[in-house]
Amino acid sequence: MDNSIATPIAEYIAGVILKNPKRVIRPDEKLISSGLIDSFHLVDLGLFIEDKFGVRIDDSELNAETFDTLEQLVALIASRR
Repeated sequence: MDNSIATPIAEYIAGVILKNPKRVIRPDEKLISSGLIDSFHLVDLGLFIEDKFGVRIDDSELNAETFDTLEQLVALIASRR
């Protein structure tokens, strides 16, 4: 897994969404299906990813099948670079 992608996303989730900057997000931790991230924050996360990594995220991709773990997010971003 590319830590140059995973680390900023994990830090954003922990610090901005969860308001707990010391929280460690594991690469395989379920973000959406566990309820850690709700639908409102999912949109924010999608916008962060688009801005930070210069990739386009379609609204239909904002779901647990595509966005449920850091591993999935890293793979999606890497495939678009």
